[in-house]
Amino acid sequence: MDTAQFRQNFTEFSDAARYPAAMIAAWSAQVERITSVDIYGDSYAFAVELGTAHFLTTAAMNVSASMNGGAPGSVGGVVSSKSVGDVSVAYDASIGTMGDDAGQWNATTYGRQYLTLARLFGAGCVQL
Repeated sequence: MDTAQFRQNFTEFSDAARYPAAMIAAWSAQVERITSVDIYGDSYAFAVELGTAHFLTTAAMNVSASMNGGAPGSVGGVVSSKSVGDVSVAYDASIGTMGDDAGQWNATTYGRQYLTLARLFGAGCVQL
C-alpha cells in the first residue's frame, strides 16, 4: 500500500508523529495478507486502506488507554446506565455492531466498512 496515498485518502492519519510510516506499513502488510486482489479487483487498494485504518485506530485507542492509566486492549461500549452513589457504570458493547460474527471488526467504523465490503464482494453476483 502507498502510505502517501493512504494519508491523502484518510487525512485523519496524516500526523506522521502519531502514525509513523513504519506503523502504517506494518499494519497494511497484515491487511494485504487477508485481502485478495482477485476478489476486490479495482477496490482492492481501498479495502486495504480501510483495514489499515481499522488497525491503526485500535492501536491508537490502546495508546490512549495506556497514557490515561487504563489497560491497553480493553473493550468498552456505549454507556447504557450509570449511578453516582458508589459509582457504577454499565456499557452496551453491542450497540451499532454488525452482529456477533463480525468479531473485532466491530471495534471501529473502518472495520465495519471493511467487513461490509468483504460481505458485498464475497457474496458474488446477486440477481434481484
